[in-house]
Amino acid sequence: FGDLVLNVDSDTEIAPDVVSKLVCKMQDPAVGAAMGQLTASNRNDSWLTRLIDMEYWLACNEERAAQTRFGAVMCCCGPCAMYRRSALMLLLDQYETQFFRGKPSDFGEDRHLTILMLKAGFRTEYVPDAIAATVVPDRLLPYLRQQLRWARSTYRDTLLGLHLLPGLDRYLTLDVLGQNLGPLLLAISSIAALAQLALTDSVPWWTGLTIVAMTMIRC
Repeated sequence: FGDLVLNVDSDTEIAPDVVSKLVCKMQDPAVGAAMGQLTASNRNDSWLTRLIDMEYWLACNEERAAQTRFGAVMCCCGPCAMYRRSALMLLLDQYETQFFRGKPSDFGEDRHLTILMLKAGFRTEYVPDAIAATVVPDRLLPYLRQQLRWARSTYRDTLLGLHLLPGLDRYLTLDVLGQNLGPLLLAISSIAALAQLALTDSVPWWTGLTIVAMTMIRC
C-alpha cells in the first residue's frame, strides 16, 4: 500500500541506509525507478568472483553512472531496485504478459520493466552510495549460463526500446549500439579468425588488429 516498492533478490544483502538513499532519489515524481550499486558478497571465493565484482563495479560506476546523467538507466538491476507504485500499476498488465515474437518470456524481467518505465515517460536513475551485496556464480559454467540469459534479455529489450533512443540522447544511442554491436562483431571476428586458422594454418595480422581495435573501442 506504500508509494514506493523495493525489490531485493533473496541472495542479496542491502546496507542499512539503502532504503533512505533510494527514497531520496524517488522524491522527484518524474523518477519511476532507481537502482543501487551492486557488489559481489562472495568476492573472495575465487578468481571468477573477483572478476565479476570488478565487472559489476564497471557496469555500475561507468555505464549506469553515465546513463543516469540523462535519466535513462537502461536496466535497473533486480537485486536492488526501487519503483514508484503508481508507475508499476500503470505498467502491470504489460509487465505480467511479457511476450517476445508471440511467445511468453520470463527472463530479463528487470530490464524489461526498466524499458517499460522509459517508454511510459518516467526517468530511471542510479544511486551509487546505495550499496547492495549479492551472491555471484563461483564456477564458470553457471556464470556462462547467466551471461547467456542476460544477453538474450539485452538483445530482446534493445529491439523493444530502439525507438526511444533518438528522444533520449545521442550518447545513449551510441552506448546501446556499442553494447549490442561490439560483442556481436567481436564474436564474428573471433569465429572467422578460428575458421581461417583451421583452413590455412595462419591468421592475417589485420584480423588480430581488428579484434584488438574493437575490444579497445568497446572498453
